[in-house]
Amino acid sequence: LDFTMYKNYYGDMDYADKLVSAAIVAGSTRFTGKGNMDFAGTSDKLRLEVIKKGTAYMNAYMYAIREFEDAIDDCKAGCANGIVDGSGQDCNSKSSAAVHAWDEGVAFYTGSLEGPAAGGNTAGVFSYRLAEKRCANFKTCGKQSDSVSGVSFVNIQLFEKLSIGQAKLLVGQCEAVRPVLRDMVALMSIPLIQGTLRYAYKIDKMAGGGKEKGEGAIFAAAIIPRVHHCNSADGDIIMKQMKIGALSTSFAVVRAAFEKNYACMNITCQEVGGIWNVAENKYY
Repeated sequence: LDFTMYKNYYGDMDYADKLVSAAIVAGSTRFTGKGNMDFAGTSDKLRLEVIKKGTAYMNAYMYAIREFEDAIDDCKAGCANGIVDGSGQDCNSKSSAAVHAWDEGVAFYTGSLEGPAAGGNTAGVFSYRLAEKRCANFKTCGKQSDSVSGVSFVNIQLFEKLSIGQAKLLVGQCEAVRPVLRDMVALMSIPLIQGTLRYAYKIDKMAGGGKEKGEGAIFAAAIIPRVHHCNSADGDIIMKQMKIGALSTSFAVVRAAFEKNYACMNITCQEVGGIWNVAENKYY
């Protein structure tokens, strides 16, 4: 389902590779469908942001989801009592391939630089680290999603669900993992929305330049297909406002287009939060 949203929007299976490659060579994405961007004549700073974040938040992001889906495909159902199957074979040994794929999904979400400590390491560069950065910007850290410090609400909730999914895979409750994954993917979308809003604000209200426009464009590209799946008009609005070469960017317009689709994306305004002014202890 998740990959299909993106393939249907961009019109290509290799949409993420096309976007990053276009930024590398300062060319056009040449998507078959929507969302085309042309990097000709753009600054190195702009393209650098697209290359880095496109690699992490479009390529590796979707591959993490793919591994979680693969875990469900590899799951061996039939352990009626959750311990052994009818022949007496241990469910845990039967489910090792599924749990291995589940762990790979965690690896592609987290990356190798986070280390073993709770809350990870600021050296991280994948989606786990993005959630940690954005929670401080949007006051969505902590178990209640209401703090500017501590582990992000997204990662707290996500890793709880990862444990639930792993346990179900181990005992062969394969189909029971699917709703868990749907909740996980919803959580994973939140930092991408926050990133888009953060840079829409910087471009609109703080005269953001090439770096900010590159970041805004790639965050938007990473989440718009999900919005478009809910409401095509709102997806088109965000792309028009945030794409490379956008004539103008309105933070209010982008925020409104997102907020109309939170329910469809299985998230809430509380979970997304708002851009927080630490110095003045209030929302911008």
